[in-house]
Amino acid sequence: MRVGILAGGMGSRLSEETESKPKPMVEIGDRPILWHIMKYYWHFGFDEFVVALGYKGEQIKRFFVDYCSFNGDLTVDLSNGMYKREGRVREAWKVRLVETGLMTGTGGRIKRLAPLLGDSTFMLTWGDGVSTVDLPALIDFHRSHGRLATVTAVRPPARFGKLEIRGDAVVRFSEKPQIDEGWINGAFFVLEPGVFGYINGDETQWERGPLDRLARDDQLRAFKHEGFWQCMDTLRDRKLLDSLWSQGEAPWKVWD
Repeated sequence: MRVGILAGGMGSRLSEETESKPKPMVEIGDRPILWHIMKYYWHFGFDEFVVALGYKGEQIKRFFVDYCSFNGDLTVDLSNGMYKREGRVREAWKVRLVETGLMTGTGGRIKRLAPLLGDSTFMLTWGDGVSTVDLPALIDFHRSHGRLATVTAVRPPARFGKLEIRGDAVVRFSEKPQIDEGWINGAFFVLEPGVFGYINGDETQWERGPLDRLARDDQLRAFKHEGFWQCMDTLRDRKLLDSLWSQGEAPWKVWD
């Protein structure tokens, strides 16, 4: 089963980092968040990735080319400038990097990946979020209901504490009460090829048209994930993820 990853957006809300690089290349520790996402999938046996490029996509291409060179053994003959890679990089991934346009919508990017995602069930996520979603259970759930699409629903903690006030008296303060928040789209989709028929063209935003029509056609189901999930929309988010990683407390690091 192949994994599609959307990595073409401009990341304008993280402009402190994305002026010089695409958001999937913003680092957690010393590795881009895109690498973290792919390592998580790889832990569960997924090693074929199709990545939709857009904004500064050449940097993502360069990363993977350099990753092969610098993470395996390398023999260089200085007399003629020839070099040869030896041994294998630990992550034996097959990564297809697809230019999907600078201004293409999320739905349009997905449709452009259709020829490479094959004619069978595939997974899809965004290149800016990590989670501890149980991928085998997610797939089992998708297969059990027989619809075209499954979205992972998450309920992240509130960004601010909650005040309960009577008159001018605070009677209760809850710091980031997760249970009071509604379910949101956490990506980590499992999809059937039939979803491509719900996407009109490059301008289509996956979240605004196709998902709504899939829901109205009773073709969308939610896999509820109660555990860790965090996107990287802002500098605050990046600092949080980087702090978890540097302290050895990153919940998504399930690999050795």
